[in-house]
Amino acid sequence: MRGDYQQLVDEISAALGAPATLEDRDFGLIAFGAHEGDDDEVMDPVRTRSILQRRSSAAVRAWFEAFGIARAKTALRIPPDPAAGVFRGRICLPVRHRGIVHGYVWLLDDGHLTDLELGTRGAPPDPRIAQAMETAARIGALLADEARAGAELGDLLRELLVAAPDGQPAAAAGLRDALRDSLRFTPGAPLTLVAVLPWDTSDTDAAPLPSLPGLLAACALPAGGGPADGPAAGTDETEPAARPGAGRGGRTGSAARPQPAVPVPALAALVRLRASGAPGPAHTVAEHLLRSPRAGAAPAEGKAPRGGSGHPPPPRPGAAGIGAGTRELTDLPATWREALDAARAAHAEPRLGPITQWDAIGPYRMLTALPATAPDPAIGPLLAPAHAELARTAEVFLDCAGQASRTAQVLGIHRQTLYYRLGRVEKLTGLDLGDGEHRLLLHMALKAARL
Repeated sequence: MRGDYQQLVDEISAALGAPATLEDRDFGLIAFGAHEGDDDEVMDPVRTRSILQRRSSAAVRAWFEAFGIARAKTALRIPPDPAAGVFRGRICLPVRHRGIVHGYVWLLDDGHLTDLELGTRGAPPDPRIAQAMETAARIGALLADEARAGAELGDLLRELLVAAPDGQPAAAAGLRDALRDSLRFTPGAPLTLVAVLPWDTSDTDAAPLPSLPGLLAACALPAGGGPADGPAAGTDETEPAARPGAGRGGRTGSAARPQPAVPVPALAALVRLRASGAPGPAHTVAEHLLRSPRAGAAPAEGKAPRGGSGHPPPPRPGAAGIGAGTRELTDLPATWREALDAARAAHAEPRLGPITQWDAIGPYRMLTALPATAPDPAIGPLLAPAHAELARTAEVFLDCAGQASRTAQVLGIHRQTLYYRLGRVEKLTGLDLGDGEHRLLLHMALKAARL
């Protein structure tokens, strides 16, 4: 299907004698025509970045959308603006199907299209524009078909990830059959899941996800999305006995845990790997998804941080987690748990980076498995916003294994200042930082509070 898009974009370029690009509604690059000529300015910075990075920035998207392209039903002329990096004017052809915009075709105008009638003032459009709009409509139909197919696979993936344990085999079989029929998927191929959070689920007509190597299916899980049935996480009834052979290679810890409610809206992306233990395609998919304007959305309104300040936490950049690979679709619920845990850890701990794998998050493998509860009463006062500096000091001190000189160096403070702050921490919490169990409680509580 990618070849079909390229052929149609080339048709538009040839009809109007101008280099064209096709982008989806989220400004992700789908196809682009040849940019001929020896002039270094045949492309402006915005076009160059779009092709090299395969996506336009949020600022560029906002700039173009201000011209009403999302509502347009006919071709639009976009004037140049060197201050915005748009050195050449453009003609935008909205790509629609049954009233829904699925993308845009962009034509660079070096001046020879200036007098072309677009049909925006009641006059009939130039025949070349009419032909280009017909081709854009064919592109829209293809994108709509692709979106429908992707939505069906996404629905089946979601059904598997939220299914109760006794419903997972049937859900896995349904997903396997659909993947085999639509993507010629070979059962037994290595797979993994990528979790991206937060993910904006408010736009139900959002463009389909980009076609990326290895990306088989994706679905958004709203906040609170979890198993369809079963008791609440954290009760004794939620610890089912490990099934014989459950998990991968005898690792049953993740598989035996129930699927929890998703803490914030998240995206699950099923990725086919080239080989077991080679997560390169998953990293590539995660990088592209994190550049989407839907990644990194603000938390749900009214959600208070676990410290209990009563105010919604500020928006943070999106993060992506990658689960361990598997060859069995029935293992995907466990893989989703791993991917989501890794994404939560990366979201909470900047040093892990915006993308991390489950096997690289260290103690967060245990912390993310804990039920979401109120902080320990002894630690609660320290988590108040007024004591943020003391909390950070205590966490860095514990990260540094209680080494005062190293802690002072990391924080950039004098050692006496460190001792003063630690004394305040002990007074505020009633804990003894010379006691190993007290240290363990404080360290775990401070880490868990940021999840």
